[in-house]
Amino acid sequence: MALHSRLIPGDALHTDWGKRRQIPSATLDLSALGVEWLNPEFATHGNKWKLVWESLMPSPGPANVRAKVVPQVVADFISLAAGFSGISALLHLANLARAVPGPALGTVFLYGTVFTLLGYSERLYYSGSGRSFRDEALLLAKLTIWTPVLLHLSLQAFAGAQLTILALAAPINCCLLLSSRWAYRKLIIASPHQRNVLIVGANALGRAVRARILQDPLHQRVVRGFLDEKLPIVGNVLGRIHDLGEIARREFVDEVVLTIPQDSSAAHQAVIQSRLNRLDIKLVPDLLGTDPSQATFDAFDDIPVLTLREEQLPALELLAKRGIDIFGASLALALTLPLMIVVGIAIRLDSPGPILFRATRVGRKGQRFLCYKFRTMVEDAEQRKGALRQFNQRQGAFFKIEDDPRITRIGKFLRRYSLDELPQLWNVLRGDMSLVGPRPHPLDDFARYQLEDFHRLDVTPGLTGLWQVTARKDPSFKRSLSLDREYIARWSLKLDFWILCKTIGIVLRGEGA
Repeated sequence: MALHSRLIPGDALHTDWGKRRQIPSATLDLSALGVEWLNPEFATHGNKWKLVWESLMPSPGPANVRAKVVPQVVADFISLAAGFSGISALLHLANLARAVPGPALGTVFLYGTVFTLLGYSERLYYSGSGRSFRDEALLLAKLTIWTPVLLHLSLQAFAGAQLTILALAAPINCCLLLSSRWAYRKLIIASPHQRNVLIVGANALGRAVRARILQDPLHQRVVRGFLDEKLPIVGNVLGRIHDLGEIARREFVDEVVLTIPQDSSAAHQAVIQSRLNRLDIKLVPDLLGTDPSQATFDAFDDIPVLTLREEQLPALELLAKRGIDIFGASLALALTLPLMIVVGIAIRLDSPGPILFRATRVGRKGQRFLCYKFRTMVEDAEQRKGALRQFNQRQGAFFKIEDDPRITRIGKFLRRYSLDELPQLWNVLRGDMSLVGPRPHPLDDFARYQLEDFHRLDVTPGLTGLWQVTARKDPSFKRSLSLDREYIARWSLKLDFWILCKTIGIVLRGEGA
């Protein structure tokens, strides 16, 4: 199996990992990398039914553009329908429904169609516009005014009462649209998970791109450094293009931005290496002094960026996973609160020290967070860990010994039934952890990682995981890592549900340790 710098959740559902071809180091097979467009003999032989579908159906750009535009359009349709329903209900309560009847379903659909088409022409759904919240509010107000006017001018069916209800609903529609787009920014665009960027080319254009990224807090991008073929490897110049795979894995890179001449062999090599490592690729073209606002590309502020490739993440499924985490953690915290109070009292009576154990753990993309557990060891357990490491019965970046002398009497019971991990439901609620995922490791275990071990940090760590329900007693860290990689590759909501069900059985049988 080829070792990539980036794992995509659920990828094994769409790709046969066992049949992936290894890329020889001496010769580079472009077709194996999926970059056939670099091959002069490349020819397109698309599926004829796909061609028919794309010819007949509306298509706002390539797949990566549709993935961003379609959810926003659907959300706007829902907001508009809610607005019309609200104004109709108000008219009904005021006994004005006969004088001003509500719009028919077809009217609402036509209104939404015209609104979204106008919005598309005004770049409402253009993710790289850098538009402020105030400017977006003004744009939505303009669209909600012009949409009924254009409908009235075009079709006589919207005269009279229909135009009245459309005009009355405009303020409500504008507020609902603004609220939904604010939520979209908060939940989707400005997510707590930052995107790490590697810039190829430490020239003036590359430095300008870095400066613009630093000025754009909304999209949560962090520049990890530069690759450059000429400048010395010092400071934020991390290496050469042939080092891209290793640096991308070490820095948890999500995007590669090319700011070097597009006709150079170095640019082609950077594209090949980026695709081989499953990284998003963006190209910053030199516009030779022309107005950047005229370009219809993605952008870092006022610098246009051409997206050459973007890995398709299962955005809706991951959003549903986060929703399940919030609901499940909230419900579990409420149900187990009396039990946690009893456990806290028992810990305090059993041995001196705090009830909760707080420790720094390594989470998604290597970010540190404070993890909570019920204390199951003596107060100076961390100080004694170094002396006991010679008795470690696990292999690799694991630490575990049977009959650990640091464990308290109540701690043995809590560990057996995994009750010590109940406070981590708060970490799940905060977003530091998920209900299901690879377990977070402490800093000293993380320091023993090999470079290929970093793959398990491509996703949010979990309260339970595939390793816990299939090979909990296996001492091998490599086995644990293999299961974590398998979980990421095969990830689905169904797999999470299966793991949660298995975990409940293990906890009830007291198989924890």
